[in-house]
Amino acid sequence: MIIQTLFFYLFSAITIGSALMVVSARNPVHSVLFLILAFFNAAGLFVLLGAEFLAMMLVVVYVGAVAVLFLFVVMMLDVDFVELRQGFLQYLPIGALIGFVLLAELVVVVGGWAFAPQAVGGGASPIPDLAQVSNTAAIGQLLYTKYIFFFQIAGFVLLVAMIGAIVLTLHHRIGVKRQVISEQVSRSQKVELRDVKPGQGV
Repeated sequence: MIIQTLFFYLFSAITIGSALMVVSARNPVHSVLFLILAFFNAAGLFVLLGAEFLAMMLVVVYVGAVAVLFLFVVMMLDVDFVELRQGFLQYLPIGALIGFVLLAELVVVVGGWAFAPQAVGGGASPIPDLAQVSNTAAIGQLLYTKYIFFFQIAGFVLLVAMIGAIVLTLHHRIGVKRQVISEQVSRSQKVELRDVKPGQGV
């Protein structure tokens, strides 16, 4: 129990420190690297909670895809972040409002025992039918039975977002020959025979 507590404080401290460095680092590449470190330590916290599936998903999806994508985009685009920071003050009121809303939500969640003492622990209680199976099997049974429609809707939303991103970023260059299926299908199938002399092309 003492070892788990020590690891909890270790992972929590590194996660909080990495999150602060993400928003305070001057170099955007360093921010992405600190984000990857925060994801790894958050995965360690999930392992301590017994949610090994969520820990692996955090590492595989976010670290292996999203964070690395951020890193390559930042390195390849070479964005001038100094110019972006010049308009910081004009967005400060909106950012302060959003921060206040998030702070209010955190106060409601953390102080839940004061607002609704009977609701504390209700959401974390295991489902009786899934109490004897592993974490991965329980998530699979819930996703593909009780929440199957929401799961499919989320998949369709991601699919539409992916198609929209492709359409917005796809630019056709002028002067490049491309395959036109309709023209190929509508061509005449008549075969033409030509007498080609030796040493000459068609």
